[in-house]
Amino acid sequence: MIRNPVLPGFHPDPSVLRVGDDYYLATSTFEWYPGVRVHHSRDLVNWRPLGGILTDRRLLDLSGVPDSGGVWAPDLTYANGLFHLLYGVMDTYAHGYKDIANYLVTAPAIEGPWSDPVRLPGRGFDASLFHDDDGATYLLNMVFDSRPGHGFAGIELQRLGGGKPRLILENRNVTEGPHVYKIGGWYYLMVAEGGTGYEHCVSVLRSRSLEGPYEPDPAGPMLTARHDPGLELQKAGHGCLVQTQDGNWYVTHLAARPYTPRGRCVLGRETAIQRVDWVDGWPRVAGGVPAVEVPMPALPPHSWPPVEGDWSTLRRPASPDWVSFDGDRITITGGQSPYGLRAPSLVARRVTSARCTFETTVAFEPDSVHQSAGITAYYNSRNWYHLALTGDGLVLTGSDRGARTVHFTGGPASRLGVEFDGPVLRFSYDGRPVPVELDATILSDENADEIIDGQIRSFGFTGAFVGLWVQDMAGEGGRATFDNTKYLE
Repeated sequence: MIRNPVLPGFHPDPSVLRVGDDYYLATSTFEWYPGVRVHHSRDLVNWRPLGGILTDRRLLDLSGVPDSGGVWAPDLTYANGLFHLLYGVMDTYAHGYKDIANYLVTAPAIEGPWSDPVRLPGRGFDASLFHDDDGATYLLNMVFDSRPGHGFAGIELQRLGGGKPRLILENRNVTEGPHVYKIGGWYYLMVAEGGTGYEHCVSVLRSRSLEGPYEPDPAGPMLTARHDPGLELQKAGHGCLVQTQDGNWYVTHLAARPYTPRGRCVLGRETAIQRVDWVDGWPRVAGGVPAVEVPMPALPPHSWPPVEGDWSTLRRPASPDWVSFDGDRITITGGQSPYGLRAPSLVARRVTSARCTFETTVAFEPDSVHQSAGITAYYNSRNWYHLALTGDGLVLTGSDRGARTVHFTGGPASRLGVEFDGPVLRFSYDGRPVPVELDATILSDENADEIIDGQIRSFGFTGAFVGLWVQDMAGEGGRATFDNTKYLE
């Protein structure tokens, strides 16, 4: 059986692709490098991380992007012997504007080398490509209208290499995430609707013509959890179809697992897979709801060896000028404050289970009050905890929507740890518990969402991380070394 989520933790907006016997999943990475994570499978059950595609500033510049800005909803396709990756970079999404640039890169293999980015029109986000039988390639995207009182304006289609954009579907209910498939003489338009929260869904429409008009499936949404808060997988939406070698169909989608019914989602939006059956010419999921266990295709099981050191870095790529990896040893030169959006020095990994631990041994001698080094449980620049060695000794600080609180101070230490126990967070030092229990749920999508007087201030689209964090606000070369770092579930 396929056990969902197949990619636990922060892995939203999955774009699935099969090339021969290989399946690839590309997911959004927002303000984290490497941009656009890719996982590889041979059986839809076992997935191994291949790292990210956008590894340097030639391909992606995240300097200064807002929390949950950066890389939105990548689209991975294959045509004419090349992998095509289309991705949007969101520079701002607040106050009724969406400043997004859509880029296309190609490569002969999933490992690269990837071409220089070509900028495509950015009239909206969630852009994707459709390669038609006649060799033409089309750009699809939702349209965002920034005029006051407007916003989501539908789905647009444009032939690349010449052609004017055409609105093929008016907005129905926050209609976004378009993908087109040509199957059995029909063009199927799959979209996400209802917003990416608890009203999220996957809807399917079809037409005999690529340009429409498109009629919706009379059965309603293909997939949603909106009507049942008791389902383990919530927020189901943003679907993408794939056909297996034996002719069966599946849909990948994002989902979330709140700690309480319709509550906070510390692990963020994750990737799940559902079996698809064709009924009266429509692709449908059994019951229209996301299942935790799904029959796997008739493919030979194919496991992978475990991957160590699956690290991400915040807003700047891992480069020798600030971080080095030497086996199990990681050396980090300090960067900006926790609220800096250009050059933080944070090396982190996704939290993939509600119960897990993270530990490391840190060697650090701060030269001034401007320097600190330690471990973090992190969501974004306004929501985090940091247990750090500082000029004042060991200090545990938290930030909840930007409001800082010192939770604990102590003497010198070297072995630092943090434990996620569902909604409770506990730190430790040299085997001793920090005598305070903390609220893990501030590290959630819901707490990161900030909407004031109807105006968006910040979105929460990512998920919780644990990591190694070094700060040197004066830029004086403060450096820390971390050894024997372990993440256990």
